[in-house]
Amino acid sequence: MEISVIKYKGELRTEAEHLASGKTIITDAPTDNHGKGEAFSPTDLMSTSLGACAVTIMGIAANNHGFPLGEVEIRIGKYMASNPRRVEKITVQFHIPDQGYDEKQKKILETAALNCPVAKSLHPDLVQELSFVYH
Repeated sequence: MEISVIKYKGELRTEAEHLASGKTIITDAPTDNHGKGEAFSPTDLMSTSLGACAVTIMGIAANNHGFPLGEVEIRIGKYMASNPRRVEKITVQFHIPDQGYDEKQKKILETAALNCPVAKSLHPDLVQELSFVYH
């Protein structure tokens, strides 16, 4: 099933269109790899997708168990390796507003995040460090 169309715009930039919505995103090569760094790089998007997927699955789990998730802020870190150039580690820090969660609810949220489809699709050599801050 086709989901997007990507056009190379030159100067190491792409434009991707989401076919169902018509929304577009731009990518640029990062400055440390010959690019302008004026938009997400493809590896930035991959890293960011881990956090977006995890919080989406947390929201589904919260809904299924009848408690609110609230407005979560997620901070993503991406660490590159060389030889071969690849993402070596992604850090995902969830800042979760205190909704009075008990330990069971926290476990539901954290288990959901750790088992999102993106997390399960990434190569096992890629280090995924997820942390949860409730405040």
